[in-house]
Amino acid sequence: MVWGMFSWHDLGPLIHVEQRLNSTTYLSIVADQVHPIMLMAYPSGDGFFQQGNAPCHGARVVQEWFQEYEGDFTLLRWSPQSPDLNPIEHLWNEVKRAIRQLVPQPSNLTELDSAIHQAWCQIPHITFQHLVESMPRRITAVLKAKGGPTKY
Repeated sequence: MVWGMFSWHDLGPLIHVEQRLNSTTYLSIVADQVHPIMLMAYPSGDGFFQQGNAPCHGARVVQEWFQEYEGDFTLLRWSPQSPDLNPIEHLWNEVKRAIRQLVPQPSNLTELDSAIHQAWCQIPHITFQHLVESMPRRITAVLKAKGGPTKY
């Protein structure tokens, strides 16, 4: 599994998760990778972090960590039954599309890892900037649809 993050400013690192993504593994990613990046990108604490509704995101230990560091950035809260509006899914689709176009296709994990990193690094800034800028529209659409399906 590969975990990634991005902001309006830049793509974050890709992190390989060798085991199942549980609360301990996720917390180490957030504490060791996300937190320093957020502090650097948003030194005044005005950054927002969005996560999905995976069970490890809602784990008590993870939520307690976010509460402890709430002054460093804002964790966007999502209803457990809300649609998945996380724009990172669009970036993963970009990566998948790029890999599907490779000839020859990666034939082992090392080649696949290299292809994922290459595709990730080639995502244009405008792509993830548009995704960040789309968030107010996404949220408005969900509210208008009362949590139902949207075009996003």
